[in-house]
Amino acid sequence: MRFIIFGFSCRVVFVFGKARSKNDNKIEYLGHNEECRSHFSGLEHGMSNIKVRSNRPGGGRQKFRVAILPLDNFTLNAFSGFVDALRLAADEGGRSRQIECGWEIAGHRTVQASCGLTVTPQGPPPDPAEVDYIAVSAGNDYRDRRQPAWLDAYLKDAADKGVTLIGLCTGTFNIARAGLMKGRPACVHWNVREEFREQFPGIETVSDRIFLDARDRITCAGSTGASDLALYLVSRHCGAERAQQSLRHMILNRQRESSAPQPQFVTDMSGVKDADVRHAIGLMEQTLNAPISVDDLAKKVGLSTRQLSRRFLECVGQPPSRFYRVMRLRYGAWRLLHTTDSVGQVAADLGFADSSHFSREFASLFNMTPKSYRAASSQLSQTIDGG
Repeated sequence: MRFIIFGFSCRVVFVFGKARSKNDNKIEYLGHNEECRSHFSGLEHGMSNIKVRSNRPGGGRQKFRVAILPLDNFTLNAFSGFVDALRLAADEGGRSRQIECGWEIAGHRTVQASCGLTVTPQGPPPDPAEVDYIAVSAGNDYRDRRQPAWLDAYLKDAADKGVTLIGLCTGTFNIARAGLMKGRPACVHWNVREEFREQFPGIETVSDRIFLDARDRITCAGSTGASDLALYLVSRHCGAERAQQSLRHMILNRQRESSAPQPQFVTDMSGVKDADVRHAIGLMEQTLNAPISVDDLAKKVGLSTRQLSRRFLECVGQPPSRFYRVMRLRYGAWRLLHTTDSVGQVAADLGFADSSHFSREFASLFNMTPKSYRAASSQLSQTIDGG
């Protein structure tokens, strides 16, 4: 993997084992991969007595091993969060030796993240028999319905050999494009949900959680949820204390469950057939913190304001202004439950004139004030936690 930061060049090659530094700024991890046999149970779909494959080179005590395939325009947040959660769990004191678990960055050429950072894989994808998971890390190229032939062939070979495939961020598109998501649900980011449904209409799609374990396919919405997924794997194979160790190093308070909600606030749009209305709804989702006028919204989708209003009434039974406002209020409700921001701060962030305006609109939708909503939810949570 190669990083160029502030004009300094550094090359890191991961081969696993003892580290040494050389004058040419090259750090090599030398040694061998480590073998382990592990049984685990309690997966979300009732899996039990599943063996971690151990026919990898060498011997040792690695509990599991992941090959990570970054693709062009991959999102750095999901990629780095996933890798770092593994790294900090693998060794004591953040020393980064691949002892408890192992990973390798694989591919056939240098790829560039959506932020511009380039990553050079350490080598070609390994024999699937040598790893327990293969994670495809993708990002902004999900609309491109083509993908490398080697990727299709490699993923199909891995699936035939029983290796669990992981879709990080839009990596799930690539797994589905290879024909390997049939009969399995997929968790995707709310921002790409409609595109995924359009490309793969026969696959059940969810955006109400951060990741989903469906036995031999694990799909993750991406962003910070990738760290939670890595911690989930660490907990499964290495124990909760290793996951807690990683959390402490990342200065995080807790590991989120797979069912933790994504902050998305739109009803199911699978019945909306009008492409322009779907486009407008997508723009609404992306501008919740900086709402735009209906006139500007219409221009962005290539319609007049009157045409957009008529289309919304035909498709969703309400004008775009009302639909947009309800979406913003649902976002406000989510903020009240999941943050400690004041009502005034939430109102300002959502573009309401003041907290009084926000409170009136909120009460008209939820039949209670924002403060009452937050208090009622807090009391319910305490009741549930207290048994």
